[in-house]
Amino acid sequence: MTLPPGRPAPAFDLFNVYFERIYDPTMHLVFAFDGHLDETVLQTATMRLLEANPYLRSRFAEENGMPRWEEISEGEWGRAFECPPPGNGDVTPMPPECPPAPLDVRNGPQLRVSLSREMGGDRVTVTCHHGFSDAGGLRDLARQLFRVYGELEQDPDFRPAPAGWYDRTTGPVLARFTAEEMQAARDSEEPFVDRWRFPAERTGRGTPRISSRTLSPERLGRAKAFGKRHGATINDIMIGAFFLAFQKVRNNPADPDQPRSLLTSADLRRPLALSGAAGCPAAAYAADETGASLPMNLSVAYEVTVTAGEDARLEDAICQVTAVTKKRKAEGLAMGLGCILFYEEICAGGMPAVRQFFDAMMQGYETTGQKNPVFSNIGIFREEDFLPPEGINGHPLRLRDVCLLPCVCWPYGFLMALSTFRDAMTIVTAYEEGPYSRETVEEFLALVEWYLP
Repeated sequence: MTLPPGRPAPAFDLFNVYFERIYDPTMHLVFAFDGHLDETVLQTATMRLLEANPYLRSRFAEENGMPRWEEISEGEWGRAFECPPPGNGDVTPMPPECPPAPLDVRNGPQLRVSLSREMGGDRVTVTCHHGFSDAGGLRDLARQLFRVYGELEQDPDFRPAPAGWYDRTTGPVLARFTAEEMQAARDSEEPFVDRWRFPAERTGRGTPRISSRTLSPERLGRAKAFGKRHGATINDIMIGAFFLAFQKVRNNPADPDQPRSLLTSADLRRPLALSGAAGCPAAAYAADETGASLPMNLSVAYEVTVTAGEDARLEDAICQVTAVTKKRKAEGLAMGLGCILFYEEICAGGMPAVRQFFDAMMQGYETTGQKNPVFSNIGIFREEDFLPPEGINGHPLRLRDVCLLPCVCWPYGFLMALSTFRDAMTIVTAYEEGPYSRETVEEFLALVEWYLP
């Protein structure tokens, strides 16, 4: 049988598809504008992106036991754009209290653009699946969408340059290291140890919900001043507040003065760019005609372990956090080497090895009831990266707000994401109510805010 055009799915894509066993890997970027976009132009921009990028117009498939990205028919591209009928005129909160529908990675396409008409302006939600791209790639994809929208306003025949089947593997990272360096990374890599979990009412599935807090620019200013005194970044400060709030909301007498861990992530795009600038001969990752990275999975996870007393303050924990993060930053690309090799070596055993890994992981969670929480800093959203030149009838548009809605978790997973827009920090967690109590989640976010300077 002749298969449709496609390419093998690399290790990072495969693992982020299979993480569906502990959360819904769909992510959304929500943009709120003060006016109305041209629906036809936005839809055309979406289709032109699919036309240019074969991975966007693909589905995740497993043929003969091997994972691959496989093109879907052009008749199925229409799922990439939707414009639901206007509601009753109410303005949806930002962030919304309920996440949009998940994206089906196995049916494709790997992009969904939703245009919602509301009083006072439109909302555009750009959605992808973590199996296709991490949050950094989703941001790059949204930036490209609005750039193409702007080009189409000037020239209806505009088409972005074809991306082709670009390299999504970890090869460009691994090419920067010798065999000896990779072996040293294997030897030094420490396995993650799950030491605690978010308080759960029960296991199983529930109703998807979003809880959030938006902190004023004044809070960011105070956090920066605190960071300057303690040699800490905003990311370090948020990790510290996240950790202390997690310990406090658990109210477990076994936690204080004991090592407890959380997972956080690092985007390899910056160290890749820096190593390329240094004249490294290895090929850079694929980029569009503007130089922006094409969407893919380029994030690695690492563990931060802290010990804090019952009445610990941020000042008491921050030095432990900065010690870990500074060491990781100093490693540059080597920061992700152990994580990459770990995934690649499991995938070398084929799908039976991958399924065995996930079965063992799930058995461990179910046996111990422990799963370290995850904190992800999405970074700063800048209006100039996304703003279309004009809306309907040539009216200029202003971006009122933007935030990322992270993956929806159920026990024992738990994730909080941070993003910043116009110096306002927004912390968001997406979870399933029922297994998790909304009151407990809201209490946790209030504690994060309380621990911040």
